[in-house]
Amino acid sequence: MTVDLSTRWLGFELKNPFVPSSSPLSKDVATARQLEDNGAAALIMYSLFEEEIEAEETRAHELAEFQDIGHGEASSYLPTHAELPGHRDQYLEQLRRLKDALDIPIIASLNGTTLGGWVRHAQAIAEAGADALELNVYYVAADITEDGAAIEQRVVDILAELRRQVTLPIGVKLSPNFSSVGHLAKRLEQAGANGLTLFNRFYQPDIDLDSLAIDQSLRLSNSGDALLAMRWIAILHGRVGLSLAATGGVHTAQDALKMFLCGADVSCLCSALLASGPERLRELHNGVSEWLEANDYESLQQLRGSLSQQHCPDPVAFERGNYMQILSRYKLPAKAWS
Repeated sequence: MTVDLSTRWLGFELKNPFVPSSSPLSKDVATARQLEDNGAAALIMYSLFEEEIEAEETRAHELAEFQDIGHGEASSYLPTHAELPGHRDQYLEQLRRLKDALDIPIIASLNGTTLGGWVRHAQAIAEAGADALELNVYYVAADITEDGAAIEQRVVDILAELRRQVTLPIGVKLSPNFSSVGHLAKRLEQAGANGLTLFNRFYQPDIDLDSLAIDQSLRLSNSGDALLAMRWIAILHGRVGLSLAATGGVHTAQDALKMFLCGADVSCLCSALLASGPERLRELHNGVSEWLEANDYESLQQLRGSLSQQHCPDPVAFERGNYMQILSRYKLPAKAWS
């Protein structure tokens, strides 16, 4: 029996539910081809950051001012800012290369800092031929005078304006730090989102005790990190009409199966691919297929959402009851307390 792994996500009919998420892997066309050859159903590009574009424009302005106070003959040998491909130009060109080289949908990822920037860069991405747009809402609320409602409203306003300006399918990659993820999900659906990706994993700074400097080394996820997204996908499945993507901590077929049981349409992969290479996609594909066949499932769709909160025999397990039960059942290790 051949198990049908097809799924629908952001309006796309995908052959399977495995999508490489935003990472440096999409910066190289040959690497992207390897991902497709190993079974990637779509590809999310690395993020375009408005902050980098603004910094680049500031440097170019300062360079132009410096040239003005030099020798005219020397200045004529230096390229102008308009002659050099900027950060956004390079991103859009890479988007076009990926579109030309791959047959799967290419989703651009954008992180803005201003409403005008979100709109301006999203329009350029749409014109360059992206199949969809992921809003990378990576925002650390470090201003202690800003309340939670204002932060949530900003996300809704950005999406609503983009929905008016571009026709691409739009997915919103949320952080888990909102006080009411479900309420925000409903608001984003009403504002025109096509899907949610849960969750954007914030990379946390560390401290190097030898140098007393902030250490910002990349630490890859592990399977335990997937449980947060699993819980919220289970809660949201059947309560919102959005495509649901799981990200952060999916490394094994077992991790992915849990996400699908809770209601995920796709599983987005980053750390697993960075650590193990493109072959991990094929391993996940085979592992999920084998488990479904062994458990008499004919398709992924038949499985999807069967253990969401709406269908779970113990729905309280996804809420506060889980917290109380886990604490009360914990047994102290005998060796540590003897």
